[in-house]
Amino acid sequence: MAKIAETPLMKQYLEMKRKHPDAILLFRVGDFYETFSDDAVETSRILGITLTRRANGSAQHVELAGFPHHALDTYLPKLVRAGKRVAICEQLEDPKLTKKLVKRGITELITPGVNTRPGALNPGENNFLAGVHFIQRRPSDPMKVGLAFLDITTGEFLTTETTPATASRLLNAIRPREVLRMRGTREVYEHRIDYRSAVNELEDWVYTSDAARQRLTAQFGTVTLKGFGIDHLEGGVIAAASLLHYLDQTAHSHLDHITSLSHLDEGQFMSLDRFTMRNLEILHPLDSSGKSLFNILCRTLTPMGERQLRQWLAFPLLDLGQIRRRQDCIEGFFRDPELREHLATILPDVGDLARNIGRIAEMKASPRDVALAARSAECAVRIKKILSSLDISSDPSGSLAELKRIGTDLPDLSESASLIRSTLSAEPPVSVEKGGVIAPGVSLELDELRALHTNARQGLEEICRRESERTGITSLKLLTNTTFGYSLEVRNTHRDKVPADWTRKQTLVNAERYVTPELRSYEEKIQGAEERIRQLEDELFSKLLADLIVHIPEFKKACVHIADLDCLLALAVVAAECNYVRPVVDDSFILDIREGRHPVIERMLPPGEPYISNNVLLDPEQTQIMMITGPNMSGKSALLRQTALIALMAQTGSFVPAESARIGLVDKIFTRVGASDNISSGESTFMVEMTEAASILNNMGARSLVLFDELGRGTSTYDGISIAWAVVEHIHDNGRSRPRTLFATHYHELNEMEGSYGRIKNFNVSVREIQGKVVFLRKLRPGGSEHSFGIHVARLAGLPPATIKRAEEVLKQLEAGKHGEAGHRVSKETLEEISAARASQTSLFQPEDPLLNDLRDRLLDIDIDRLTPLEALTMLHDLQTMLH
Repeated sequence: MAKIAETPLMKQYLEMKRKHPDAILLFRVGDFYETFSDDAVETSRILGITLTRRANGSAQHVELAGFPHHALDTYLPKLVRAGKRVAICEQLEDPKLTKKLVKRGITELITPGVNTRPGALNPGENNFLAGVHFIQRRPSDPMKVGLAFLDITTGEFLTTETTPATASRLLNAIRPREVLRMRGTREVYEHRIDYRSAVNELEDWVYTSDAARQRLTAQFGTVTLKGFGIDHLEGGVIAAASLLHYLDQTAHSHLDHITSLSHLDEGQFMSLDRFTMRNLEILHPLDSSGKSLFNILCRTLTPMGERQLRQWLAFPLLDLGQIRRRQDCIEGFFRDPELREHLATILPDVGDLARNIGRIAEMKASPRDVALAARSAECAVRIKKILSSLDISSDPSGSLAELKRIGTDLPDLSESASLIRSTLSAEPPVSVEKGGVIAPGVSLELDELRALHTNARQGLEEICRRESERTGITSLKLLTNTTFGYSLEVRNTHRDKVPADWTRKQTLVNAERYVTPELRSYEEKIQGAEERIRQLEDELFSKLLADLIVHIPEFKKACVHIADLDCLLALAVVAAECNYVRPVVDDSFILDIREGRHPVIERMLPPGEPYISNNVLLDPEQTQIMMITGPNMSGKSALLRQTALIALMAQTGSFVPAESARIGLVDKIFTRVGASDNISSGESTFMVEMTEAASILNNMGARSLVLFDELGRGTSTYDGISIAWAVVEHIHDNGRSRPRTLFATHYHELNEMEGSYGRIKNFNVSVREIQGKVVFLRKLRPGGSEHSFGIHVARLAGLPPATIKRAEEVLKQLEAGKHGEAGHRVSKETLEEISAARASQTSLFQPEDPLLNDLRDRLLDIDIDRLTPLEALTMLHDLQTMLH
């Protein structure tokens, strides 16, 4: 960093910068936010704005980059998304009211996980800050991880204590924007858990039990943490407290909306590791042009509902009572279209009440934010009235009873709404500084001052009229200037009429400007009124925010209920539009889906093209493992994924795409599908495949649902078949559990396992071969498949005809080979015979010459019977040109 010349302004800048040396400092200078030196270089690079230089002494310069203050919400999100900490240094006084250097101070420190600026947030996603703390008292003890999540914008605060593997799963499901850890523990973290977030470190004293409990009890105003059910989670308590310490450091002192700390008990939710979240495309599609399950189901009408739906899909339930309560609500909406439509007209006006309340609690809300909170509260009152008045006596299904209970439990926010409406003006401005925030009648003094200010022009004109009559200066004008204030302008022709008690203020070419004692007194009164109006409005608005903070607990409870209702209504709308049914979810081990459909693929098909539905029945006593064979592109992968998605949807409480479904509780879904390298970690496709398979075999249980799609593709045929065989055998015979399993494979040799293993049943996705072409029927049938039809798929993909023809020749020779052991139809001897036969063939061209290979392929592709003489001459010319 170049040494900055310490002018008074730059001394002030350096003082602010020393407080947060690792943050980009946005230093307010007039109408601009300026950055200097290294900050300017980095800001210019990230934002794509001009980098300039200013002389800094005789042989030095300093870099500068800045942008207009009103563009903060445009540029700030880019800095935060780049993982930068940003300190905002504001002018703390009006430059017009001081002749000295304007006072400045850091009003906000924004980091990826501590960000309350609406323009820098995604409305439909939580902005979680996470804390991680490891506990292992002795080397022989198992490692425990304290984990906490806090969204400062909504006040959601969660903690748990778990294993490193589960901590990794939670971090990848919740996807915090920033993770805090103890300084000096980088190696431990990188080795033990897996996450992809910005990282910051805190001093070790923060991570002590005494400091943690003291910080948390101070936040909640309690003497113990037992009431939150987390007192026994030492690591979780420490991780949670570290987040509050970080908020203290980042200048967030108003945290009244953080009113409770909940135990994130993984025993209450289905376990979905990051491979499964990715492979099933639950929240995010693998391809940017595709859609996820969330995209299909998200018909929510508020940002709160959208965020809630993400959490429901990331954490499906294991509690049958909770699942059925959600199903009852969806069925109530499903059966009552009029109720659906009525709430659908109200919910959009609720807006993002949760984040508005967060800004109110931090005393950062604008008048418009508060007005929106009033509108939201009024909507909540209407929703409460509608639901609590439902007539459940005429509902034989009982599905409306749960909706009525929600209506009864929804807090009455009418008092808060009335407080806001009676205090704020009808159309409040964006900021208090613009004036006109407080309604008439709130303050007698404010009303009098406003009347004075409103009538000021009339009073000034009256002074001008009287002075004109007194002096006989008929052309006397009243003028105002931002520098000189109010004055009376006298043309030079009337200068001799100016009274002695007037004071000259400004001389012009053809006129003089004066101020009278009365005018000066009136001006001071007006200016005092303006300043007092601003002061009073600021005080009254701050009092309103403080009064609303008392009501935050009931606001937060209302937000939870409204977000739930929004999700339930959205799921009901999708169920009605897409012909979903209510599944039976019980504590059995049966998974029985009749005519199930993939919820995403069926919505992506061209209009009029039906989705081919299928039955799946898994029973640990009869059909524990479905061995599914069939050609590529036949629909095996879609069948696996739709089964898992239907189970997941059922346990979020949603209706499902099927004619009927019975889902015995699934506590974990494991998937091994697709192929991808992890080059940055030195892992090949096959290593990733085997790592995922190992995780499944080591963690599966009796209630798990396991999906394997084409295991063993990343190695040789013999290795692949052997590994796939052994994995299926382990799932069947491990002695600990019988997880329900769908195993799709192109190794149709594995069909022979059905004869030796009682709970393995063969199925195939049917195809039909008509005149040498394959027609995919996409229907699951009992029995194994004898062919993979890979060459047919290769032809569809556009491989050269000569390559297809050669592949068919090799396939015939392979199929003529002897059967190997354990069902391996492709024997080593057969492969050796094919290889020797290939080596003995005479060829006009050497295979290592790509040009001659291309020439050979072109010749083989010629249809001589249809070739005209002119085409033949042209082709010979082209081939000769190639050889030259």
